[in-house]
Amino acid sequence: MDEERALYIVRAGEAGAIERVLRDYSDKHRATFKFESTDEDKRKKLCEGIFKVLVKDIPTTCQVSCLEVLRILSRDKKVLVPVTTKENMQILLRLAKLNESDDSLEKVSEFPVIVESLKCLCNIVFNSQMAQQLSLELNLAAKLCNLLRKCKDRKFINDIKCFDLRLLFLLSLLHTDIRSQLRYELQGLPLLTQILESAFSIKWTDEYESAIDHNGPPLSPQETDCAIEALKALFNVTVDSWKVHKESDSHQFRVMAAVLRHCLLIVGPTEDKTEELHSNAVNLLSNVPVSCLDVLICPLTHEETAQEATTLDELPSDKTAEKETVLKNNTMVYSGMNMEAIHVLLNFMEKRIDKGSSYREGLTPVLSLLTECSRAHRNIRKFLKDQVLPPLRDVTNRPEVGSTVRNKLVRLMTHVDLGVKQIAAEFLFVLCKERVDSLLKYTGYGNAAGLLAARGLLAGGRGDNWYSEDEDTDTEEYKNAKPNINLITGHLEEPMPNPIDEMTEEQKEYEAMKLVNMLDKLSREELLKPMGLKPDGTITPLEEALNQYSVIEETSSDTD
Repeated sequence: MDEERALYIVRAGEAGAIERVLRDYSDKHRATFKFESTDEDKRKKLCEGIFKVLVKDIPTTCQVSCLEVLRILSRDKKVLVPVTTKENMQILLRLAKLNESDDSLEKVSEFPVIVESLKCLCNIVFNSQMAQQLSLELNLAAKLCNLLRKCKDRKFINDIKCFDLRLLFLLSLLHTDIRSQLRYELQGLPLLTQILESAFSIKWTDEYESAIDHNGPPLSPQETDCAIEALKALFNVTVDSWKVHKESDSHQFRVMAAVLRHCLLIVGPTEDKTEELHSNAVNLLSNVPVSCLDVLICPLTHEETAQEATTLDELPSDKTAEKETVLKNNTMVYSGMNMEAIHVLLNFMEKRIDKGSSYREGLTPVLSLLTECSRAHRNIRKFLKDQVLPPLRDVTNRPEVGSTVRNKLVRLMTHVDLGVKQIAAEFLFVLCKERVDSLLKYTGYGNAAGLLAARGLLAGGRGDNWYSEDEDTDTEEYKNAKPNINLITGHLEEPMPNPIDEMTEEQKEYEAMKLVNMLDKLSREELLKPMGLKPDGTITPLEEALNQYSVIEETSSDTD
């Protein structure tokens, strides 16, 4: 009934009547996302009628009402099939000021029309494959970048920037060819980075350092939404950028990483918005070549260095581990480096662990980022090791029991999701400089067995990557407890009585043969398969492992 009345007025009424009826329809269906199939034809005709009205010379308020209804109707994919034509797309492009002939954005009265047109284009491009093809033909990505350049330095048109960026994100998500066009032809990387700089109001103090006001106001909701859309678009543009091929690329990525560092150190209007902002920053940092991530940390200024020295002197002499890391004027400092951004990433990771769900989507990106940073940058690894794996003092509890970051990560090493447990184990392994003995000290053999088996390190040793040979000192408490630590569980256990001490030799022989027979039965019925370690540390069937050792021994004997 609503569609019939609106269609009748759209076809025959004047601008004022059209505006009133469409405003009523919009108010009634603003939250409608599912439509009755019986009225599908009426909605199609209403869409066609609205496009015919939009080509006429009508007031701005009437244009806005038409576009609001068109945005609601464009949520229905079936309705879009007959109305998604090149002519109709061009109507929306013209209203959104996406034509090259539109040189400026001076008329504030036109801003609502631009915003609603961009919203309509977002819905139509997302829901219609025909619109996606037409967007390529009409070179929509280039037009969107041109509109961004017109408004990138203007703070009062955030809604236009926000929906321009959202449409750019959708295009780069749905068409991989557009990613390459954005990256190279349209210079999307510096353009979108500048959009972020504008949203964060960044003031540079050095080439890759920005001024941080910890007492400043949070981002506004509009600035936060704009920044999130820019981060998502940048993610698509840089998704294949693992290696830097040119010096100019390296500089661009370092500038972007410095902007993302600033992003991590500011907050949004709400806690949820801050988490969403930081989550998108983490995703984008994962695309940055690891060689450019050194800008996440920076040396202290002379004044900050003097303050750090004073703080270190104030700490007791027996707190040797704690003296490496100090907090001065809200700044996390480690060995003369500002570690604020890395500390934010660590806290972000812990919050995602505490959520207890969606680990693959929410946790693995930040864990992977911290792992790669630790592997490539010594100062970051040492700081994270100090925070996550401090020197052991109390070993009475199992490594997975407790509320510290270490305990939480060790619990993830036996998670049911293979990807989650692999990246959690890899992170701890890298913090231990890929040394098996160091990893086992913090996790126990049982928790680390999966990683060691996959790496061929069940027999011990270390990984393939090289790390500096800085010392890993043990506390006196750990040294005293070490002889009684259970290597499998990784914690201190009271000596248990040996059950065979009170047996006679005949009883021992009987129990041994009983065990052999049970294992033989399980093996013959293929319920259990005896395994052994090959010389390279990987697991293989026991017979094959014994054969390889026999070959090695024979070869050694022949050499002798």
